[in-house]
Amino acid sequence: MSQFHISGGVIGGIIAAIVLITLLVLGYLKAPPDTAFIISGLRHKRILIGKAGWRVPFFERVDRLSLQVMTVDVKTSEAVPTNEFINVMVDGVANVKVSSDPVLLSRAAEALLGMRQDELIAMLTQVLEGNMREIVGSVGLKEMVQDRQGVAKKITENVVPDMQKLGIEVVNFNIQNFRDNAGTIENMGIDNVEQIRKNAQIAKANAQRDIAIATSQAQQEANAVKVEAEKKIAEQNAELTVQQAEMQVRADTKKAEADAAYSIQQENQRKTIEITRANADIARSEKEAELAEKEIAIKERQLDAEVRKQADAMKYQAEKEAEADLIRRQREADAKQYEALKEAEARRAEADAARYAMEQEAEGIRARGLAEAEAIEKKAEAQRKMGEASILEMYLAALPEVVKNAASPLAQTDHIVMYGDGNATKLVKDVISSSNQVVEGLKQSTGIDLAALLSGFAGGKIAAKPDADTPADIEEAE
Repeated sequence: MSQFHISGGVIGGIIAAIVLITLLVLGYLKAPPDTAFIISGLRHKRILIGKAGWRVPFFERVDRLSLQVMTVDVKTSEAVPTNEFINVMVDGVANVKVSSDPVLLSRAAEALLGMRQDELIAMLTQVLEGNMREIVGSVGLKEMVQDRQGVAKKITENVVPDMQKLGIEVVNFNIQNFRDNAGTIENMGIDNVEQIRKNAQIAKANAQRDIAIATSQAQQEANAVKVEAEKKIAEQNAELTVQQAEMQVRADTKKAEADAAYSIQQENQRKTIEITRANADIARSEKEAELAEKEIAIKERQLDAEVRKQADAMKYQAEKEAEADLIRRQREADAKQYEALKEAEARRAEADAARYAMEQEAEGIRARGLAEAEAIEKKAEAQRKMGEASILEMYLAALPEVVKNAASPLAQTDHIVMYGDGNATKLVKDVISSSNQVVEGLKQSTGIDLAALLSGFAGGKIAAKPDADTPADIEEAE
């Protein structure tokens, strides 16, 4: 069995090596590109970004800061007045990160180390909002709406110094939206639309004016070309006319020579023609005489036929006119007869109505007469019981009313026209006669003779008068 003897120095060396390796392992660091390792402790502060390094375990510490880009929504919590005192709400968004610049990163390590990301975003939002409110208050609404990028640039430039104090780098800043409760932005849009429409109309009018000017110039140029062309045509026509006139003169000369020769020849032919024409005229006269005789005979036959035809036509026309007149008279007679029948029917209807009315009136009168007669009969019966004197008194009392009723129709008459022997005496006589007829009617209806009663009453009075000397008789007579 072999025995190994290790000295104390060797063991100490081994322990020292193990401790060194352990320290090396524990102190090794490798920082990613998006994170900053901040080493602090024994020596001055060191920063590792995307590279490896060492730290002394237990004597140096390592802190981490994220270098990733953070998005911060920046919205004004309340309306911000512009330099025109128009209240607007602004929505923006910023992309920020912890700067990798050693100086700025050192500031970030001092200000932000150990802070949570939500706390960091809240703090950066306040800083961005304050700078954005400052810039919005220094610009106009029109500039803000029309030049968002310029306003965003101003906000970025204004916020960079504050961000650099925190070690923050502003990657970019954009304005997303502007709002105002008064509708000013919308009205500006309407104004811009109207301005654009106005500019478009002005541009259109200018274009139409340019077109009109160009058209007029083109027409002037075309008219000048046309005038020049017409001038050349006129010159050419004049030259042509001169040439034609010269040719016409030569042609007329040749024609005159030809006409002279032709006239001589024509005169010879005319003589021959006249002789032939004279013979022809003689023959034509003979033929015309024969034709005239035949035409006379034909016209006589035509005249005879026309006369007979006209006579027949006039006869036919007269017959038709007579028939038409007869039909017209018959129709007029029928119309008159129809009108007479209608008028007779109307009169008959009126007469029937009048007769019916008279019958109804007579019936009423008869009924009243019967009722009155019955009443009179009853009254007469009562009077009969009372004596002839009482009856006579009743009739004498009613007699004026009877006469009055008999004369009442005459009182209702405006004018009376009497013919022949009529006069007032006869009128009175007729009234008295009517009264007598009433008395006679009473005699026939009741059997009482008023004249006899009067005669008897008067005779009785006369016979009783000598003996009526006593007061009792006189009172009875009264």
